[in-house]
Amino acid sequence: MTTEQELQSLFNTLDRDQDGKISINELFLSPGLSAVISSETSTSSPQELLLQYDSDEDGSITFEELKKAVEKASNLT
Repeated sequence: MTTEQELQSLFNTLDRDQDGKISINELFLSPGLSAVISSETSTSSPQELLLQYDSDEDGSITFEELKKAVEKASNLT
């Protein structure tokens, strides 16, 4: 389980270009952090995360999309 502040910190670390989105490439560049996201969202891979939670279908995950995924997995405290 994670707090919203911890999730924001993780998101900011993964968002290497600081554009407010995590791309599939950014997820693959940080496999350890990507594994944390997979466990917190109950998804098995970055691709699955994008397929399930990329609501605007732009090929990346915003903080709000990531937050929804973590909330759905009941891992946000």
